[in-house]
Amino acid sequence: MDPWHYKPATDTGLSTVERWKSERREPGLISTLAHTASNLALRTYFRLYHRLHIQGVEHIPTSTPFVMVANHASHLDALVIAACLPRRVTGSVFPIAAGDVFFETTVVSAFAATLINALPMWRKRVGRHALDDLKARLHSGDCGFILFPEGARTRDGLPLKWKAGIGMMVAGTSIPVVPCRIDGCLQALHPDAKLPRPTRICVTITAPMLFAHQPDSREGWDAIADALRVRVVGS
Repeated sequence: MDPWHYKPATDTGLSTVERWKSERREPGLISTLAHTASNLALRTYFRLYHRLHIQGVEHIPTSTPFVMVANHASHLDALVIAACLPRRVTGSVFPIAAGDVFFETTVVSAFAATLINALPMWRKRVGRHALDDLKARLHSGDCGFILFPEGARTRDGLPLKWKAGIGMMVAGTSIPVVPCRIDGCLQALHPDAKLPRPTRICVTITAPMLFAHQPDSREGWDAIADALRVRVVGS
């Protein structure tokens, strides 16, 4: 048996606001309780107001690490995928959200970090370093991510090009990637709308995909993004 080693939390020493906005944020007792309560509230809201239908929930792994990827059309998307998570992984799965949208103000940061457990991705300074940090955290095994590889919301319902960042995270590894298709969120909350409409939302979750055979190179990253896009949007 390997000797036990103390491993301090990576977000130690940060103020509350800094912790909300940090990519290093780790779950704690209070945040886990908040995420569990918010997950229940989200499920109730989506089932009552949007008649949420989830198909294939059995494909979501019951332990980390794993990544869930989906098409992106609305600010509701991350909330919908979060509402699909099994309770045992709610506190350790982080939606990756745009920092310039969800972490610019203290109030919105508190909502994004405390209620939906989001981690910021600052799009104006995204580079290999930021992706390497997320990759290292994913490979540590103690967390999972919810990603939208298009990087932006579609305005007309047509899928955007999927970026290679997801491939950079999982190429040559056995980390499962779970493809999810979301239908109805664009109609429920269009990017130009202020309030959601009671439109039916459906989520189709398919079997995890593994990319241990793909080389950790630009060619492999692009191939992973393309394979996931085809599974989710069909072309």
